[in-house]
Amino acid sequence: MSVLNDNIARAQGYMARFAAEGVLNHIGGETVPALSGQCFETISPVDLKPLAKVAKSGAADIDRAVAVATEAFKTWGKMPGAERRKVLLKVADAIEARAEEIAFTECMDTGQALRFMSKAALRGAENFRFFAAKAPQAEDGLSLRNADQVNITSRRPIGPVGVITPWNTPFMLSTWKIAPALAAGCTVVHKPAEFSPMTAKLLVEIAEEAGLPKGVLNLVNGFGEDAGRALTEHPGIKAIAFVGESRTGSMIMAQGAKTLKRVHFELGGKNPVIVFDDADLDRAVDAATFMIYSLNGERCTSSSRLLVQDTIYADFTARVAEVANRIKVGHPLDPETVVGPLIHPEHEAKVLSYFAKAREEGATIAAGGEKVGAAGCFVRPTLFTRASNDMAVAQEEIFGPVLTTIPFKDEAEALEIANGVQYGLAAYLWTNDLGRAMRMTDALEAGMMWVNSENVRHLPTPFGGVKASGIGRDGGEWSFDFYMETVNVCLPRRLHQVPKLGG
Repeated sequence: MSVLNDNIARAQGYMARFAAEGVLNHIGGETVPALSGQCFETISPVDLKPLAKVAKSGAADIDRAVAVATEAFKTWGKMPGAERRKVLLKVADAIEARAEEIAFTECMDTGQALRFMSKAALRGAENFRFFAAKAPQAEDGLSLRNADQVNITSRRPIGPVGVITPWNTPFMLSTWKIAPALAAGCTVVHKPAEFSPMTAKLLVEIAEEAGLPKGVLNLVNGFGEDAGRALTEHPGIKAIAFVGESRTGSMIMAQGAKTLKRVHFELGGKNPVIVFDDADLDRAVDAATFMIYSLNGERCTSSSRLLVQDTIYADFTARVAEVANRIKVGHPLDPETVVGPLIHPEHEAKVLSYFAKAREEGATIAAGGEKVGAAGCFVRPTLFTRASNDMAVAQEEIFGPVLTTIPFKDEAEALEIANGVQYGLAAYLWTNDLGRAMRMTDALEAGMMWVNSENVRHLPTPFGGVKASGIGRDGGEWSFDFYMETVNVCLPRRLHQVPKLGG
C-alpha cells in the first residue's frame, strides 16, 4: 500500500499542471485554446473524478493547424533524411528521459496498469529510433534498365498528414504513426481520442524541446464529429492514418473521398487463438490469457476468441478460468495490478452489456462476468464457455477483459469458426504439427499470424489486417509506402524514333 500511495502522490504531481492549465492545443509551437474558447472535461476511470478541461476544437482550429503544417512542410520535407534522423533520435532520448511522467499520466488517463504502461515510453522511443534510422534511405528507389531506357524510381513525402489515434495505449500508438510520418518528411496534425488526450500533449512538447522544428507536429483536441471530421475532409491534408473502430474507419473513408485522400486504417479485431491437442498446453494457456487480460483487453490484437480442440476443451478452459480468477483487479498505479479500470463509463457499460447477452444466448460464464466495486470502471476478467460462433459474444468486438471459448473437432471446423467473422486482424495458432501449421496459416483470413506465440512485436514486419480490420500496413518499409509518393524518371539510353503525326 505504501508503494501505491507513493505512486499516487507522484502521479498527482504530474497531473497538477493539466488540472491547472487544461489540455490545450499545440499549434506552430504554441500552446493555445480552441478558437471558440470551448472545453470538455476528461475524467479518470479510477474514480470518475475530473482530471482536466480539454480544448474542444472545430474546423477553424484544424484550418489553423493545417496552415502551419503546410508552411513547415516546405522546410521539413526538403531536409536531408540524415538531418531528420538526428532530430528524431534526440526525440527518442527525450521520451525516455520522461518515461515515468508518461507512464503515470497514461495510467491515470486510461486506467491501464503500470506494469504495462511503464514500458509505454520505452516502446515509443523505440519507434522513433527505428524510423529515424530509416530516414536517410527513405527517398531511395530502384534503377530499372532496358535497351532504350533507364528508369529511376524514388520516393518523396506526400505532404501534411492527419493522424487520429485511439484511447487504448495512446502514447505508444501515437508514436507508431507519427514517427514514420516525420521520418518520411511529412508534417503532422494529430487529433487524439477525446477519452485520453493527455500524453499527446506531452509528446509534442517533448519533441519540440528535443529540437523538432515548430509546426512540424501539431496537436488539435476535440471530438470526431467536429475536429475529426474537419481534419478528414480538409483539402490541405494529403492522407489520414487512423486507428480505431471499423465503423469509424468507414465514415472517415467517406469523408475523405471528395478530396481523394489516401487512408490507412488499423481497425477492429475478433482474433482467434486456436489450440490443438498436440500443442504445448502450458505455454498456450499463458499466451491466451496474456493476450486477452493484459492491457485490460483493450487492444485490437487481443485474443478475444479461444478455439480449443474438443478432446482437451474442458481441461483447457478450466485452466484458463483459474488464471482469470487469480488476476488482480485494482488501482492502475499498484504494481501488483494486472487489470485496471476500463477507459470510460460509456465503454464500461458496453462491456457489461455482453454479460447479459451471453447468458441470453446460452453461453456459460465460467469466470468473472461482473463489475468490481461501486467506484470507477472496474470489471472482473471474464470467461465465456460453451459458446457457438453465431453468438454476439463470438462475433462482436467487446474490447475488454472478456474471452469467448468455442470447441472444435478438426482443422476444417477450426478454420470455419476462425474465419467466420467480419474481422481479420490477427490469429494465434498452437500446434506442434508443422504441416498443420502451414495448412492453417495458408487458409486463415488474418493480416498477421503467430504460431506457438503470443503477439511478439518486430518493427520491420508488416502490421495490419484484412476484411473489416483495416487497409494498408505499418512497419518497416510499408510505413514509408503510405507516407510517401513513388515517382519515376525515365532517361533515354539511346535515341529512338519518335512517332510523327500529320506529316
